[in-house]
Amino acid sequence: LLLDGGEDNVSMARDFFRQCKDTASWPPKVVRAWLDVETINQVVAENGLSGSIDLMSMDLDGSDYWIWKSLEQVQPRVVVLEYLDILGPERSWSVPYQRDFVGEYDEMGLCYGGASLPAFVKLGRQKGYRLIGCQQYGYNAFFMRNDVAPDIFPEVTVESCFAHPKVQEGMKSRLERVIHKPWVEV
Repeated sequence: LLLDGGEDNVSMARDFFRQCKDTASWPPKVVRAWLDVETINQVVAENGLSGSIDLMSMDLDGSDYWIWKSLEQVQPRVVVLEYLDILGPERSWSVPYQRDFVGEYDEMGLCYGGASLPAFVKLGRQKGYRLIGCQQYGYNAFFMRNDVAPDIFPEVTVESCFAHPKVQEGMKSRLERVIHKPWVEV
């Protein structure tokens, strides 16, 4: 199941999966839906998902923190979330919740939207997840449900996700552009 709020994105996804050899005969369900804390569980349920699922990837460039916090319909074994790396490893911040929030961008990508990695780690712990890593450029984090393979996928530190020079440079050069924006400590 792929959910997206933009009709163009939905059309592109449907075309892509129809043309892809591996998914042409059984493409994923692609649904246009604007996700918010009031509707996330209903949208997921209406599309046939409940309980334990293997993977959830969330990249909303907006109210990601608040939507994950509200999601109860499914309990993914693995969660992939985009976090705002320029906030660094200490700040537990999210954008304030707004139903119609749209992220702000600069030449490097999202600069105001989503939440910091420490915010997602705190929320993940409340929901029964541990941080198991991030991709090398430091903006996608991987969480695993605590009852899934803790001996194979141990928890990693937040700080370990901020080593790449791209992340270090972003904290130095991009944070100053958005530090004054409204943030919520979570």
